[in-house]
Amino acid sequence: MEFDVVIVGAGPSGLSTAIKLMQQAQEKEQELMVCVVEKGSEVGAHILSGAVLEPRSLAELFPNYEELGAPVHTKVTGDDIYYLTGAEKGTKLPGFATPKTMHNEGNYIVSMGNVCRWLAEQAEALGVEIFPGFPAQQVIYDEGKVAGVITQDMGLDSDGNPKDSYMPGMELRAKYTVFAEGCRGHLGKELIAKFALDEGKSPQHYGIGFKEIWDIDPDKHQQGLVIHSAGWPLTGDTTGGGYLYHAENNQVFVGLIVDLNYSNPHLSPFDEFQRMKHHPVYKQYLQGAKRVSYGARALAKGGYNSLVKMTMPGGLLVGCDAGTINYAKIKGNHTAMKSGILAAETIFDALASGDQGGNDLVDFTQRFESSWLYDELYNTRNFGPAMHKLGTFAGGAYNTLDQNVFAGKLPFQFKDETRDYAQLKLASEAPMIHYPKPDGELSFDKLSSVFLSNTNHEEEQPCHLKLKDALIPITVNWPKYGEPAQRYCPAGVYEVEESDEGAKFVINSQNCIHCKTCDIKDPSQNITWVTPEGTGGPNYPNM
Repeated sequence: MEFDVVIVGAGPSGLSTAIKLMQQAQEKEQELMVCVVEKGSEVGAHILSGAVLEPRSLAELFPNYEELGAPVHTKVTGDDIYYLTGAEKGTKLPGFATPKTMHNEGNYIVSMGNVCRWLAEQAEALGVEIFPGFPAQQVIYDEGKVAGVITQDMGLDSDGNPKDSYMPGMELRAKYTVFAEGCRGHLGKELIAKFALDEGKSPQHYGIGFKEIWDIDPDKHQQGLVIHSAGWPLTGDTTGGGYLYHAENNQVFVGLIVDLNYSNPHLSPFDEFQRMKHHPVYKQYLQGAKRVSYGARALAKGGYNSLVKMTMPGGLLVGCDAGTINYAKIKGNHTAMKSGILAAETIFDALASGDQGGNDLVDFTQRFESSWLYDELYNTRNFGPAMHKLGTFAGGAYNTLDQNVFAGKLPFQFKDETRDYAQLKLASEAPMIHYPKPDGELSFDKLSSVFLSNTNHEEEQPCHLKLKDALIPITVNWPKYGEPAQRYCPAGVYEVEESDEGAKFVINSQNCIHCKTCDIKDPSQNITWVTPEGTGGPNYPNM
């Protein structure tokens, strides 16, 4: 099938690209064929975000988004920011003592899954074709240029042989292909390497973000209240922070982000999150409440210093595939959407001028550098590296000074040039961490959590978690690091089974919630995440 533009991923950046393309086509009365492929069972099924939404980009696409019924209702009414110093201790920080990027006046607490479902409705009304359940498996190259994608074969058994239900993937060819897969997209990863898009940049840095939705006591609910915390349970060189957002319908969104540059291989980000919920700041709302959903997803937090070149011959990377998140705000949705808008403007102008595709649309870079998106990312370039270099407290103090007094223009350049996976110490050199048993009220185990993510994969299919060398987990990672995949995975995918015959590495790929942490944090860089069969993975209702 041939299109003018193929977009990979129906998240905020991909849908914004599609909508802006069709809006321009309608305005100029030009015909345009735009297709979006999405690996989830439906649009929104794989979307996981906090989320406090800055509506700036949404308003650019739809100035009347409220009249159109966008699911953006809960305006932030207050910001409470805590520095936690222990399991029972903490201090609420005054506004002047926190970076202004953490303040949320004018923002909204939303379900980005529902926002994306709404955006998809708007896109289809404009004439965009959206195909959920069709993962883009590989890039089509034509004389070294991106020429489209091939979708995943369906109906293969675990050895890769066709079953009775076999259906080969489709070739979707396009003049231009936009990759909007989200953080650590597997095609984006390939394109960055093939076209050296990260040349001269700091390596990308990542966090793993957890989220749960809870139904709480209406008497405790304060719709619009935003809570953030730093410090405990993360200690030493482990950085990140927690959040609890009071959404509508007596629900709260609670979660923890753990930066993946941590050094202790015994650390379990999942269990740190479970511990955090016992702190009085969080416990006061969650005690006696009901947990109704769980999920986790990696996020690209390197910011401006790690932002790759976003164009290549025949293609563009947008959103978190390129690394556009503003980690100083803990927000990436408005920035992802803006990158998609800029991509759409660039592509449309090229096609309108008679461009037949395959070019490197360097005009995009000029548009980007002239936009508020560039200014926002540049002015917060030091936020993450300062936290890594100086620690949570001193780094936070520097960022408060830099953002509140100097608007991000202090004449210092912090950079973090060590990749996250390379930060791990040997297991013998790191202190053991003993996590308390979950109580089933505030804290839970991984398997009961995965159950709430509605994760499912067609069981008889090739494993989508590829090992470059099947021996490395037991011969290298097990003796050196205690095989940390058992702990950094938030879904119980990886296990080491010990018996009289020795240790065996087990991959429970059915449990995978597509967070990509293994692809990022494996110390031997031996695990590659690729797309499973279509519709596989979590089915988040409103994350």
